[in-house]
Amino acid sequence: MKSALDNIRVLDLTRVLAGPYATMLLADLGADVIKIEMPGSGDDSRHFGPYVNNESAYFMAINRNKRSMTLNLKNESGKEIFLELIKKTDVLVENFRPGTMEKLSLGYDKLIALNPKLIYAAASGYGHTGPYSQRAAYDAVVQAMGGIMSITGEKDGKPMRVGTSIGDIAAGLFTTIGILSALISRNSSGKGQMVDVAMLDCQVAMLENAIARYFVTGEVPRPYGNRHTSIVPFEAFDTSDGEIMVAAGNNALWRKLCNILNCSELIDDERFKDNSDRNENYDELRPLIAARFLTKTTIEWQGILDDEGIPNGPINTIDKVVNNIQVLARDMIVDVYHPLAKNFKMPGIPIKLSETPGSIRTPSPTLGQHTKEILKECLGFDDEAIEKLAEGGAI
Repeated sequence: MKSALDNIRVLDLTRVLAGPYATMLLADLGADVIKIEMPGSGDDSRHFGPYVNNESAYFMAINRNKRSMTLNLKNESGKEIFLELIKKTDVLVENFRPGTMEKLSLGYDKLIALNPKLIYAAASGYGHTGPYSQRAAYDAVVQAMGGIMSITGEKDGKPMRVGTSIGDIAAGLFTTIGILSALISRNSSGKGQMVDVAMLDCQVAMLENAIARYFVTGEVPRPYGNRHTSIVPFEAFDTSDGEIMVAAGNNALWRKLCNILNCSELIDDERFKDNSDRNENYDELRPLIAARFLTKTTIEWQGILDDEGIPNGPINTIDKVVNNIQVLARDMIVDVYHPLAKNFKMPGIPIKLSETPGSIRTPSPTLGQHTKEILKECLGFDDEAIEKLAEGGAI
C-alpha cells in the first residue's frame, strides 16, 4: 500500500533524540531516511544503555525504518559525496549547534543554491537567531529554562522535571510539522526553504494556559500536583486500593458525579454550582468528594464512572500501559525483529492514516549497514570506488 511520504528522500544528520525522533516519524510515514553517521562511532545514542546483545535499546527505539550510511563530513571526498546526495534529496535534517554546518562549508545558503527545492530543517536548543543561539542545550536544561519545570510537581513542592524528555520530543514533533508544511508549500511554489526549530521555543509554545493565566491575573503559576489549575474536579483521588484520575470537565458531568457519589445535595450548593464556584471553594469541596472515593476500589470506580460517561482512568505504571487492552488494540506496542537484538518491543505508530498508513518496515540499522547500497543506488559507485573511499577515511 502506498505511504504518505513515498518518494521523499531525507538525509538525516541528527543524533540523540530531538532530530532522530523527527526523522523516525518521517520514516514511519514512508520517507526514505538515510541516516548519515560518523565512521567508527555513529550516533551518540548508540552508546546509551540498556543494551540487548550489545545493541542500544535507546537507539533502536527511535531509529527504525532508516538506512545507515557512514560518511566523514570533515573528509573532502566525504564532503563531495554529501553534496552529490544533496542534489537528489528532498529534506535535510540536522540538530547541530548553529554554525556547525557553516564551519563544514555545508551551510543552508550553499546547499539551497545546489538544490533550490531542498527543505533544510534545523532543530537546536535556542534556534539560529537570538542572543542564546550559540549556547549548548539538553532536554533538562530546556525544561528548566522554558518554564515547564516551574509548574510541574506537588503543590508547594520544588520544581520537577517531566518524566519523559519532553524538551526533545516536542522539538522533534514541531520539526516534523515544519518539514511537512514546507513540503506542502513546495508543491505549489517549487521552492525549498529553511525550517528553524528551537527547543526553548517549543517549551514556551506548550505553556498554553500557564502563560494566559499569568498575563490575565499577573500571578506566577506554580505547581498544582495532579490538580487542574482551572477545572474542578479534575484530579486524582485515592480509592480503597489505589488512585483514580477523574475529569468532570463541565456542569453536566459534575451533576452526574455528585449523583454516583451519593452527594446530590452538592449540586444545588451555591458554593459549587458552577466551575468558577467550585474552583473558588476548592478547599471546601475536595474533602467532601474525596471521602466518597475511598469506599470502593479503583476498578469498581472505573466501571461506575464509565457507565455515566465521566472521563476517568487509573494512574498506570509502565508495565500496565504496555499491556493495556486499548493500547494493544491500537497496535501501540509492536514487536520488531532486529538481526542482533532479535525480537524487540517498541511503541507503535500513533498517526493512523486510512489511505496511506505508516508502517514499521525495518528495524534500526547497524552502523554503516547501508553505506555500499546507498553509494551504488544513489551515486552509481562500484565496489572498487567504494573501497578507495574506505581506504581514504571518507566512509
